[in-house]
Amino acid sequence: MNTVFAFYQDLGPALASLVVMTFLLAGTVKGVIGLGLPTIAMGLLGLAMPPAQAAALLIVPSTFTNLWQLASGGHLRALLVRLGPMLAMLFIGTLLGSAWLGINSGPWAKQALGAALLAYALYGLVGAGLCLASRRERWLGPACGLVTGVVTAATGVFVIPAVPYLQSLALNREQMVQALGLSFTVSTLALAVGLAGQDALGGQALGASLLMLAPALLGMLAGQWLRQRISALLFKRCFFIGLAALGGHLLISG
Repeated sequence: MNTVFAFYQDLGPALASLVVMTFLLAGTVKGVIGLGLPTIAMGLLGLAMPPAQAAALLIVPSTFTNLWQLASGGHLRALLVRLGPMLAMLFIGTLLGSAWLGINSGPWAKQALGAALLAYALYGLVGAGLCLASRRERWLGPACGLVTGVVTAATGVFVIPAVPYLQSLALNREQMVQALGLSFTVSTLALAVGLAGQDALGGQALGASLLMLAPALLGMLAGQWLRQRISALLFKRCFFIGLAALGGHLLISG
């Protein structure tokens, strides 16, 4: 435990405070709209630390909150059957991407993170709702999983193109929430394995990530309370606008 606190002492009070506030904010957004925790965590922490260090911090909060989301609803068995090929390729793609690229694989790492955030934000703001013919799921699902895995390995962001693909499947609200939780859980676990393979996820990093579970859960509870009192549609639009600005900044400044 002393080594965990030493991790935050090494960061310094300003950066440690940024980490805590980031997970509070990310948890709040997830509580309101059902997604966004790893995306916000990677985006904001990517401004101040290497992407691999930011990704290591999100492993425990992301895994726990996604399992919480995954547990809601009664569609897990059917979703596992339907999404199994995509999830398998997502896991494989993340491991292959980690071996090939790695999340800190060059000076372009932050630009790649910025590009992923910007692409997701633009899709969220202007992307038209797609409806995928069921006959195309057999090949498009695994392809989306593979690409998402490579993007996850390079940036720590799980959403492109997995989220647009899942949104094209005409799932009802409960199925969609559970499908997102399932996809994000697999992505997080695969990312953890990839980071461990790069020696970026030791015991100290996991302990530091565990400490961020409390602010993430507190933020989620606040977000669920807030969801009953504000327009979720307006909140989501503001979220994507902010994400686009953050992604553009990372893309330009690196």
